[in-house]
Amino acid sequence: MSRVGKAVVYFDKSVQVAVAPSNEVSVKGAKHSIAVKLRPQIKAVVSEGKVSLTRSDDDRESRAYHGLFRALIQNAVIGVTKGWSRELELNGVGYRAAVSGRKLELTLGYSHPIVYPIPQGVEITVEKQTKIVITGPDRELVGRVAAKIRTFRPPEPYLGKGVKYANETLRRKAGKSASK
Repeated sequence: MSRVGKAVVYFDKSVQVAVAPSNEVSVKGAKHSIAVKLRPQIKAVVSEGKVSLTRSDDDRESRAYHGLFRALIQNAVIGVTKGWSRELELNGVGYRAAVSGRKLELTLGYSHPIVYPIPQGVEITVEKQTKIVITGPDRELVGRVAAKIRTFRPPEPYLGKGVKYANETLRRKAGKSASK
């Protein structure tokens, strides 16, 4: 049995969880709602502040989906209650960020500024000019937006310049050394 899949997902009274006949679990919070579409071999049962998942057979694929969908439902419950966030840091001389409307403007050492339209379901704030905070209820979307922004100028290994995650440790390389 899947260790992750057999664990129960607990939620409090501020969250409403319902299972539709189309095998879709909808999680609604105060501000947001997320729907998780389940595979046919996985069934969800909601009772008294908890969601438990069962699978129809013991195939390898079913066991994998059992744990996956339990984790997706858990992420949805956390997303509608607390939300998810990722922090990015800009390292480099002249590197800065600013939000204007629904656009993130980045100056990353190129000859032109990079303008990134902020997708729906995500909020981006710039605390300092070099710190970007991405928040939202959907963990996948928050991570995807953070990864996309990081691709504009990934950190390079010699000086560490670029866009990096706040908790990321860079593996630095030694520069050229004079030989005799």
